[in-house]
Amino acid sequence: MQLSHTQLSIVTTLDYAVPHPELGPVDCLLQVEAAMIPEQSVLQARIDLPPVDHFARVAAQAQIGERIWLRTSGPLQVRYEATVSIERMLAEIDTLPAVPPHLLPGETVDYLMPSRYCTSDTFHEFVEQEFGPLQGGARVGAIRDFIARTLTYEAGSSDAFTTAADTFQSRKGVCRDYAHLMIALVRASAIPARFASVYGLGVEPQDFHAVAEVFLDGAWHMVDATGMTSPDRIAKIGVGRDAADVSFLSSFGKVELLSQSVQVTELVPA
Repeated sequence: MQLSHTQLSIVTTLDYAVPHPELGPVDCLLQVEAAMIPEQSVLQARIDLPPVDHFARVAAQAQIGERIWLRTSGPLQVRYEATVSIERMLAEIDTLPAVPPHLLPGETVDYLMPSRYCTSDTFHEFVEQEFGPLQGGARVGAIRDFIARTLTYEAGSSDAFTTAADTFQSRKGVCRDYAHLMIALVRASAIPARFASVYGLGVEPQDFHAVAEVFLDGAWHMVDATGMTSPDRIAKIGVGRDAADVSFLSSFGKVELLSQSVQVTELVPA
């Protein structure tokens, strides 16, 4: 293994309208900040929000990152700026052994199960036919290469209801679809896999990015089947079973996205 050393500058802006303020305040759950975890250090950060009726920070899934509860009746404009140092151990995925299911830590077991977008139970026959002789990281690498080879990255080709099964049939999608299919096929191989919302250097067009994380050799490892970025150039925001667990904004009431911008650049130390 080797240790990565990369510094990223992140600037994110979101602009939402509340189209029906006469109906009362809207509750929103925001998750856009880079997580403060051992594999990355947040050297400086600032988040600007408008006046709101309520503000509270709560732990995010798997205790990775934080979510912010907001209750607002007016426009919601968010600006987040951060400098993040990536110090992540990097491994050759293809060489790593799988952990037998009966020896998996309890906190990984949820990521073996089918979820809303990652219908892994529909892929058991396919993964055995396509990747049968391969085990552990070798199978994960083959799944990554299969997705990269057979899918076309196409903006607007999917929506908030597209599942891994839909993507498998259409053979096109965006980063979240690549991640969902990767997760579903890995779970169907009895290897825990989860969805990671990230900021990635090199992602085009620049936006929030999604990758898979797989549990091999006793640790989580990132895999980006789109090939646009790599673990040494990624700042993790949060994780979940699939995209439903780690949306950058979930609203419990009507809001309208007017604009959003994400800029990720590399900082070269003086």
